[in-house]
Amino acid sequence: MDKKSKILLVDDDVDLLELLSIRLIAAGYDTDTARSAESALNYLDISRPQLIISDMQMGGMNGMALFERIHQMIPTLPVIILTAYGTIPDAIAAVQRGVFGYLTKPFDSKNLLAQIARALKTIPQSPNTEKSQQTWRSEIITQSPVMEEALSKVELIARGDASVSLCGESGVGKELFAHAIHDASSRCDKPFIAVNCAAISEQLLESELFGHVKGAFTGAIRNHKGFFQLAEGGTLFLDEIGDMPLLLQVKLLRALQERQIHPVGCAEAIQIDVRIISATHRNLRNEIAAGSFREDLYYRLNVIALNIPALSQRQEDIPLLSNHFLNFFAKKHTRKINGFSPDAMQMLVGAFWPGNVRQLMNTIEQCVVLCTTSLISKTLVFDALHMETTQLMSLEDARRQFEREYLVKVLKITSGNVAQAANFAQRNRTDFYKLLKKHQLESTVFRNLGKN
Repeated sequence: MDKKSKILLVDDDVDLLELLSIRLIAAGYDTDTARSAESALNYLDISRPQLIISDMQMGGMNGMALFERIHQMIPTLPVIILTAYGTIPDAIAAVQRGVFGYLTKPFDSKNLLAQIARALKTIPQSPNTEKSQQTWRSEIITQSPVMEEALSKVELIARGDASVSLCGESGVGKELFAHAIHDASSRCDKPFIAVNCAAISEQLLESELFGHVKGAFTGAIRNHKGFFQLAEGGTLFLDEIGDMPLLLQVKLLRALQERQIHPVGCAEAIQIDVRIISATHRNLRNEIAAGSFREDLYYRLNVIALNIPALSQRQEDIPLLSNHFLNFFAKKHTRKINGFSPDAMQMLVGAFWPGNVRQLMNTIEQCVVLCTTSLISKTLVFDALHMETTQLMSLEDARRQFEREYLVKVLKITSGNVAQAANFAQRNRTDFYKLLKKHQLESTVFRNLGKN
């Protein structure tokens, strides 16, 4: 049992909620509570437990409706339903829809603990003690639910050995994700080799991938191990795979199918044990249709596809990332800078970011280098962006269905400061509080987020 596992308990019966929490804490678990399904969804906007245990009958949204919402948001998160009105058909129907467990009240504590233990076993654990402390994800900075969902998939992917294709715009951090998959896997103590297929000339790429023997061509004065051999037992990350020449695609496909390589100039095959992770910003299906990428290689590489969210999908991470880069570059360039002016941060949050995290990092570095005061100003940010920014829409212009998502992002950006959030949204505090109440959002939860 993982004694650090976080369990969210959802029930509108305060006494039962407290009793269940006491029992689970005594059993070694960490618990949080929510008194309604709506509050539970609010909780998931800012935090991610390993398991949810919910009552079925509650005022407002019931347990199954809550499960359906959770399953849409976080399909890998197990849910156990408790009910005082359960029947065998109800239990079967719930499990068929994806509920992990279904228990009738009054439930047996041993049975509940057994179900919890089984549910937590479905959550991937890293293969060694150091990695189990989540050092595998330490380079990925986020407080975004869409990123947390992607990272939960990384853990699942790391348990197996199938080839992985990372999809996403340029600059989203595909190599960071490839490294995270490697570090969370059983191959973590073996080499991780990253190759940019677009950065090596076509004439050299075959030799760099597969190696060559002495005398294989003019200038081959000694045997040379390729990236496949250097990555033996570990992971080979092939970035910008869409730029690989067709002739080399054939040789790569053969190597993946046969699990062996032929160095240039060598008649003997060499067995390989390497996990392949590939990435590209290109649409490979379009490349296949255009005849520039082999369909059979695509399916060999794309056994598991993982999409990495663009920065525009995780705007609540922009203040977090900006301050991280600020601290890094201020130290690198020996600058004493305390932070960003409010309008500078608002411009950063509202920018388009076609270059994603890489562009944000470069922008912050330029601002740090050119800053002559204790705060980075809006003018510095504007000049560094080299483009007009599009500010976050006001609530008056936001469509109703996006109101809740907008409020969550603004509360995260301001760490639950309602006055700042209301100003950011161009609303007075009274109207803003009404919107929070309408969407059942509690600013105090966001205020405590940065303290966890």
